[in-house]
Amino acid sequence: MPLESRLWGKAAGLGEDARGADHTHPLICHLLDTAAVAEVVWDELLTVHQRSTVAEALQVSDDQARTLAAFWAGLHDIGKISVPFQLHRNGPKHGGKLLIQPLSGEPGYAFGAGAVQDRQSHEAAAHWWLVGIFKEIGYPSSRRRPQSQLSHAVAQLLGGHGGRFHPVVYDKDSRCPAARHPGMGAGSWEEQRRLHFDEVRRVVGVRSVPQGRMTPGAAVVLTGLVTLSDWLASIEEEIRTRLRDEAWAGTPDDLNSYWQIARSAAPRLLQRTDLLGTGFARPPEPPESAGKPGLGASMARQVPDLVAEHGPGMVVVTAPPSEERTEAALRAAAVLGHAAGARGLFYALPTGSAADSHMAQVHAFAEQALTGPWRSLLLHSSSRLKPAEAAEQWAHANAAGGVSPEPGEEWAPTANSWLNSHHRALLAALGTGTVDELLQAVMPVKFNVMRLFALSGKVVVVDEAHARGAWGHELMLRFLEWAAALRIPVVLAATAADKSVDAMLAAYRHGAEGDREPVTQPRRSPGWSFVDAQSGGVHLPQQPADAARASTLSIEVVDGTPYGAIQAALAPIVAAGNGRAAAYRGTPAEAIRTFRQLTKDFPGLNVTLIHEQMRNKDRWQRLAACRGAFAPNGGGSGPSVLVTTSMLEHVRGLHFDLVLSGPAPIAALLARAVQSVGDRSRLVVLRADNASELDDAALVRRTDLLLGTGRTVALPEELPLVLDEVYADEFADRLEGPAARELQQLDNQRTVREHKASGTARWLAVPGPRELDGDLGLLSRDHTGMEPELLSSVLGEDVVQVVCLYEHGQPGNRVYLLEDGVPERRLERGPKGRPVPGQLVPYLIPIPKRLVEGVEGDANNAWRGMAALKNVLRLNLKKSEDGRWVYTGSKHRFCMSEHGLMIDELP
Repeated sequence: MPLESRLWGKAAGLGEDARGADHTHPLICHLLDTAAVAEVVWDELLTVHQRSTVAEALQVSDDQARTLAAFWAGLHDIGKISVPFQLHRNGPKHGGKLLIQPLSGEPGYAFGAGAVQDRQSHEAAAHWWLVGIFKEIGYPSSRRRPQSQLSHAVAQLLGGHGGRFHPVVYDKDSRCPAARHPGMGAGSWEEQRRLHFDEVRRVVGVRSVPQGRMTPGAAVVLTGLVTLSDWLASIEEEIRTRLRDEAWAGTPDDLNSYWQIARSAAPRLLQRTDLLGTGFARPPEPPESAGKPGLGASMARQVPDLVAEHGPGMVVVTAPPSEERTEAALRAAAVLGHAAGARGLFYALPTGSAADSHMAQVHAFAEQALTGPWRSLLLHSSSRLKPAEAAEQWAHANAAGGVSPEPGEEWAPTANSWLNSHHRALLAALGTGTVDELLQAVMPVKFNVMRLFALSGKVVVVDEAHARGAWGHELMLRFLEWAAALRIPVVLAATAADKSVDAMLAAYRHGAEGDREPVTQPRRSPGWSFVDAQSGGVHLPQQPADAARASTLSIEVVDGTPYGAIQAALAPIVAAGNGRAAAYRGTPAEAIRTFRQLTKDFPGLNVTLIHEQMRNKDRWQRLAACRGAFAPNGGGSGPSVLVTTSMLEHVRGLHFDLVLSGPAPIAALLARAVQSVGDRSRLVVLRADNASELDDAALVRRTDLLLGTGRTVALPEELPLVLDEVYADEFADRLEGPAARELQQLDNQRTVREHKASGTARWLAVPGPRELDGDLGLLSRDHTGMEPELLSSVLGEDVVQVVCLYEHGQPGNRVYLLEDGVPERRLERGPKGRPVPGQLVPYLIPIPKRLVEGVEGDANNAWRGMAALKNVLRLNLKKSEDGRWVYTGSKHRFCMSEHGLMIDELP
């Protein structure tokens, strides 16, 4: 029986022929395209360690591993030889009839009534069928525990190329998969699967039969390679250059010729990704200042020697947040990246605003540390829609700060970049974003293993690693286990050493197959440690003799009305005619009100407002301006104050003489306080102000009791002591009467919440690398009742992206503008009248979902039908009688101004 070239693999987006029939790309051609791309991905994109991980697991040579990887990638879509796929109602047509319809009437291709209704996906069909054929050709197999052997592991891996692995297929089903899934078809359907399998194997040149086992590390690398190769081989405009004519029969000679065409096209496909050629330069010798005391000097002297002796691993830095700590972490990342042969870096922070503020420093680091071409993306909830547009807009907003002489030209991908997609963006050589991007790698979300693959070729830096609460802590421990198993170099930076930091050290050590002995991070501040990924050995090098900049933090707690206290604190600065202050308010609405009052009451005061409910581009521009106005040794003339919210507490590079804040947990107050400058920093806490709804009430109360009317803290040495004191179990024992009972009740509530959060996170997280037991399906397991809302709540408060459109014109001739009175900022329409998601990125406003509960917005069917816009709430604003732009829902009123979005609950 000859190979059937009418079996199609790709059709969407390929256009029509002269007869008006849809073009199709034969399945065998798509399989060979993918195999050819896999060869180039193996050669050009995988690191030396990734390749050796696969070869060692399979017990074959590097060349044999390369060929096997290409062969397996070429089999990924063999499940498309099935009735439901080939005869799908949305398949290629001519004159309204399916092109493949005549085939179903030919001898051997008959099928039963239930075949078309079989809901098995083509990915699952590949998994089910390949288990048996791999067993036939001699791959190791097991009847009782198929997941433990290579025949099942490779089949399950290939069945997961759509983003999710499928459950184990046991021996009784793999012997005759069509019995359970009639859609797979028998007769000629089965013969064609075998012919396609044999031809891919012959053309690619596979001669070896591996006898190894699929380790977790090899599974991650191969999954990434197969999925990435499929994505690249599916680029529609490239497929159109390789379409075969109707006379093409798919004979062995035809396939041999096509294989050469596919191989010649593969390098060009990979070049489209902006992924090739990036590496780490050899780090320079430690500067002369390395002989001086301090964190940076200590690490510069010792990290290179530790890495040279033990190989890459994890560096943990505990010190107050500062630019010095960031620089020390990045220098360590450069040493680890060069030693590991890494292809790039991902810098993770607790919030999107912190990521925005760090991008300039990370970019400056990359110019010195990375070699070859590299592309930088901004990755957090407000940028994930179109990461390239976000990076480009960020570059333009920061152009005045000298980020790039040609903003967006050299390092930010263009809007039509292949990387400009949610699932692909983490592959970019340089990423600055939120820790959520890491944590989703160990949650059962679609393409979670692609995240692990993307990170397995990079260095990961996690700044403020402890700042995610009980949910995030448990997930971070699981991520660090995987990071160590995949030999991902990691740098963790935390404010102070505590039990949570010790647990992170232990998790990485466990993932590196170290023992479970307790590990303790040096409690002295600043301090650091190193765990090598090869053995899990912990190394506590000579610690810094002193901090580079010691200071004294003066904390004053004041009563009275919050705004009155702010006025009183700012009055001396205004009277002196110079000085810089930051005022942290509990909500965006409070920040806006404070901004307006200060502008009115202090005409000579320069007042700047930044909060999270501003449009992306406005927030980026104001942050860029603040880096100049509130620079350590610069800034404008005259007194200045920045009015903001907790969104800026992890931002670096802003320095103040005075910091004002409402009640908050001690860790948050200290994060804000270290932004003040000089030997004597000042923090004023407004006791009567409202605490944030997101702050833990018990920690806020403990902090208030600890501080009393005020306190002086020597930084950095007393910082760990203060944190230990406020978290101490015996804290409540020093209280009496109602105060003791109140705190005990709040502590009990906090304990219950933390235990619930930790337990749910452990239940939700994917198994660690040692717990898989060969079953990749556990990485995609669905829990009963697990909804997207649960996943998002684990990552922090659920956020909705809002875009406000200004309504202009008369009914019937109405247009919507992205900016009031700017006609060229119309809402653009793409094919089929759909909006263009990329144009919205600068105008998105992140809003907590709880504030827009029940708001349906004004999206039409075309908008709601786009996956990229499903979490974007569209509000068509109308001009009210008082001249303001508003949207009024059933329960809320939204008002948009130059100060951002105000949301009021209706009575």
